[in-house]
Amino acid sequence: MSTVRTSTPRTARSTADPHAEYEHEPVPHAARKGLLSVSAVWFGFPMNLGNAVFGGLIVYHLGFLTGAVAIVLGNLVLFGYVGALSWLAGRSGENFAQQTARTFGTLGARIPAAFLSTVVIGWYSFQIGLSGTNLQQALGWATLWGALAGGAFFAALTVAGIRALSLIGLIATPLFVVLAAVALWYGIGDVSLGSALTYAGPGTALSFGAAVSIVIAGFADSGTMTADFTRWAKSGRSAVVAAACAFPFANSVAFLVGGLVVAVGGAADPAADGGGFLGLLTGHGPFLTTLAVIFVFANLGSVAAHCLYNGAVGWSALTPGRMRPLALVLGALGLLAALTGIWAHFVDWLNLLGIFVPPIGAILITDQVVLRRRTATRSATAYRWPALLAWALGAGAATAAHYLLPGAVDALVGIAVAAVAYAALERLPHRTARRGEGAAR
Repeated sequence: MSTVRTSTPRTARSTADPHAEYEHEPVPHAARKGLLSVSAVWFGFPMNLGNAVFGGLIVYHLGFLTGAVAIVLGNLVLFGYVGALSWLAGRSGENFAQQTARTFGTLGARIPAAFLSTVVIGWYSFQIGLSGTNLQQALGWATLWGALAGGAFFAALTVAGIRALSLIGLIATPLFVVLAAVALWYGIGDVSLGSALTYAGPGTALSFGAAVSIVIAGFADSGTMTADFTRWAKSGRSAVVAAACAFPFANSVAFLVGGLVVAVGGAADPAADGGGFLGLLTGHGPFLTTLAVIFVFANLGSVAAHCLYNGAVGWSALTPGRMRPLALVLGALGLLAALTGIWAHFVDWLNLLGIFVPPIGAILITDQVVLRRRTATRSATAYRWPALLAWALGAGAATAAHYLLPGAVDALVGIAVAAVAYAALERLPHRTARRGEGAAR
């Protein structure tokens, strides 16, 4: 059985290999990327059509101003969470699986790493399904062919590696900003900006806490796996800056654009489709329609390729395999899942992510940031039961909050309980050891 590697041997590569993805070792400093390159990877990831849909749903149920507060609050939580994990990755150059091995044990880390490396493929499938339905609604394409075209393009981007993720981010981000502005221009009609800001929202099914949970859960998986991206940064500080480009900035923009689409009356069915604005870009001539098709592939590709990259890097760190072949295999599996229609259950998917994923990051931050002076010289072990037990306690508390406290923010409950539980459990063996030493004397 292979194990996750937790340190860089002294014989590791010291020069940059432009084609290497460093699946099995930390990224050496010679191969690290500039701030713009790493920032582009994270910047283009959250500014996507899917988040506009979610932002529209939040505003439809809470109204624009209350919904905007929920969106910003959720993004500030993500900044603290993803920023701390990115700082660790920028300092060490380790990917998520290697980072996790320090806290959960060389074998114990396989459980959260395999779990997250699998669930991100669900987001990949969601983007494939979204590409098929968007192209069908906007252009009348058969959903199957749109999904197949999207899946093939997204997999090709991933196989190209981290440089392609940076490039697609640089393309997708300005496209999103420009076309979102055009869509709002066509959708605003006779509604004034002041009227949009006072939009109350007729929906009643979503609480403020649930809205914050949606924002956090939307990036709970890849946000926890941020090390796969930010390990390429030259320092911990650069990694935090790169993460900040996504949270709170780009992610808030995407959510708020969707909210504005709903608030100005530009959404045909906001209760179901939220703030998706692709339909507003069609029917205005061949140029804009062609640009809208390019936008679908570039924008959703900036999400799908990132998720597939997370999954492929994660599984390559857990096996002897390499990232690129695994990306093709996982891409094919994700495409098959999308064609079954499973991607349509995204609300249940978000609930799953918000409950089970954030406690993992909370434990990593507590162990490697808060308690780093105590744990920096700790010997490697196969399983670290305090971490595994704290994950179970955090996930259990988040599950209880989800079903028993409907207004609670599930992710925050899981984060708080996991962090406190881990800090308490981490101290127990040390106390026992000290008592044993005293008795021996």
